[in-house]
Amino acid sequence: MSTTASGKNGTWRNWGGNVAARPVREVTPASVEELSAAVRKAAEDGLTVKAVGSGHSFTSIAATGGVLIRPQLLTGIRSIDRDAMTVTVEAGTPLKRLNMALAREGLSLTNMGDIMEQTVSGATSTGTHGTGRESASIAAQIKGLELVTGDGSLLTCSEKGTEEERAVFAAARVGLGALGVITAITFAVEPVFLLTAREEPMPFDRVLAEFDQLWAENEHFEFYWFPHTGNTNTKRNNRSAGPEQPVGRLAGWFEDEFLSNGVFQAANWVGRTAPAAIPTIARVSSRALSARTYTDIPYKVFTSPRRVRFVEMEYAVPREALTDTLRELRAMVDRSRFRISFPVEVRTAPADDITLSTASARDSAYIAVHMFKGTPYQAYFTAAERIFTAHEGRPHWGKVHTRDAAYFAEVYPRFGEFTALRDRLDPDRLFQNDYLRRVLGE
Repeated sequence: MSTTASGKNGTWRNWGGNVAARPVREVTPASVEELSAAVRKAAEDGLTVKAVGSGHSFTSIAATGGVLIRPQLLTGIRSIDRDAMTVTVEAGTPLKRLNMALAREGLSLTNMGDIMEQTVSGATSTGTHGTGRESASIAAQIKGLELVTGDGSLLTCSEKGTEEERAVFAAARVGLGALGVITAITFAVEPVFLLTAREEPMPFDRVLAEFDQLWAENEHFEFYWFPHTGNTNTKRNNRSAGPEQPVGRLAGWFEDEFLSNGVFQAANWVGRTAPAAIPTIARVSSRALSARTYTDIPYKVFTSPRRVRFVEMEYAVPREALTDTLRELRAMVDRSRFRISFPVEVRTAPADDITLSTASARDSAYIAVHMFKGTPYQAYFTAAERIFTAHEGRPHWGKVHTRDAAYFAEVYPRFGEFTALRDRLDPDRLFQNDYLRRVLGE
């Protein structure tokens, strides 16, 4: 285990560049035993503890002025159970490494988000999700997990455990880092399969008019609306018997790297310097990507590179409220002076049984708004948030929002269940930080 005191340059920053923290020390444990020892030592020293993954949250959920746990030595697959069809993986493993390792074993997760840079524990603890008619978030695919609690002891839980273990399991799958430090996660997996992706432009009004049908007819449906235009780009992913027809190397580079990252980055630089040009850029951008169809293994279809840095807010609203919410968002943008260079991303998830999952007990639609890193985002996000909260929206735990415990107690029926469990597992608030103080209360 390596321990470093954080000196002048010991500042931790997130990927979006909007959160910074100065921990007293950083610890990189190489085993669960070393992690438990680091937690006990922090408690003795009167310091709080936070584990940090790849920093892909836009909130200060991982920030600490105490002990920062870096899990990069706690990585890799521990075991694969082909009878139970599960894989147990160390908490610091990046999703990218997990996806590639599973593919080599002829296995896959059922669903995943649209990037794979995050660690498995960071992604699940904040409720990271993709889009799906029946298949839910990454956390909903968890079958068991292991975590170090406030007294340094190791707790394992699963859907098949004792009553107490089942209560922990219900909460800890999206635990916000509030219940302990996760050390390993067991995921359900299935034999690797093929997905056919169909991407095509579609008018905004048509997508909203036909949304229920598009959702019902596709296993995974999502779309991007380009503000200042009436244009969207839709994506439908469905299981396929094959044959495999991946995006060609040249076409993939041109569309995914040159257009979606290179040209898009340049367009955002122009937009930051000359905001008046953004509506024109948006009209050009929304028409730049042509329709395409390809078939590949899941992680190559679900995920894509995101090299243009941004800040993001995302809310889950009841699925039936999606079209009204989007129309209100569009009307707000049209009558404002905002200049929005990033598309608005729309996805769905079925209801799940996780205490603080954004889809807990309700079929949900997700609306994500983004702004280019370095541009003022507060006014746009505040106006969008006003619309989302009017529909009882639940913000993604790892993305910008201003909600507090009083609000969450209203929109999460089992909120009190989570805070009561936290009182039992971390009575001394060893895993507390300013963000958790706001969202979970004192």
